[in-house]
Amino acid sequence: MMQAIQIQEFGDPQVLQVKEISIPAPGPGELLVRVHAAAVNPVDTSIRAGRAGGLSGASLPYVPGFDVSGTVTAIGSDVVNFKVDDEVFAMVDLRRGGAYAEYAIVLENEAALKPTRVNHAEAAAIPLVALTAWQALFEVAKLQKGQTILIHAGAGGVGSIAVQLAKWRGAHIVATASDYNHNFLRELGVDVPVDYRTQNFEDFASDVDVVLDPIGGDTQVRSLQILKEGGILVSIVGLTSEGRNPSRNVRATSILVRPNSVQLSEIGGLIQNGIINPIVSYRFPLEQAPLAHEQSQTRRTRGKIVIEID
Repeated sequence: MMQAIQIQEFGDPQVLQVKEISIPAPGPGELLVRVHAAAVNPVDTSIRAGRAGGLSGASLPYVPGFDVSGTVTAIGSDVVNFKVDDEVFAMVDLRRGGAYAEYAIVLENEAALKPTRVNHAEAAAIPLVALTAWQALFEVAKLQKGQTILIHAGAGGVGSIAVQLAKWRGAHIVATASDYNHNFLRELGVDVPVDYRTQNFEDFASDVDVVLDPIGGDTQVRSLQILKEGGILVSIVGLTSEGRNPSRNVRATSILVRPNSVQLSEIGGLIQNGIINPIVSYRFPLEQAPLAHEQSQTRRTRGKIVIEID
């Protein structure tokens, strides 16, 4: 048996309860991972509240969480790239979950070896946000050296990693955040920080090649106007009606992150070489998962919130 956070009904953070449930057994192509840390993402709070719609296959009772860092304790048949006692980190599929637990099932094609340079809490803070940024910037937007990118919410989970990836790629970076976070943004590699509360980003960015949009709404509509002809906006929260039908010769698309062990291995190499640094602002034990969700819902977290299992 193991301890896990289990949702038995959708609702506020207090529905996150510690329960004793059976340890799962790995099937073909699966790893059983002893979880040392799991990260909290906004999608976790949406699923918990019952607002995720068709995003998650969550059926009650449900163990939430998608970011895992831990140690392989058993492997199923057909696993070729990992062995027992390997330290791994992974993003599990959004339609499965299971990270807020002492043990979790991770598919071989979801995992990568954990960079030895970071601890488990730092490694758990990486997979979902880094894969989101990687897929948005490099797969979809095809960000190139010398291009200009506007990254909204640059101090947040996705934004802080996107800034570091864009800096590595050699882009010119404009990023929005509160004034409190501007020195932090500069340390990450932002060239032009913009205070979204007191400044209009349009005054600091024009003819932008790429916009990364984790906000939507009016911010997305305004961002479309500063794209250069042929530029692209990539949203991780869905498109507005203007985004679906831009009035100018620009592109807009939305993405839903997916696990990818090859990309995660590349990201792990960047972490190992000090090019990407995980940012963990809050750490909670498993039994304080409700507090972790409350903090996530404030939308005032720099980097990531992590649940430490041991």
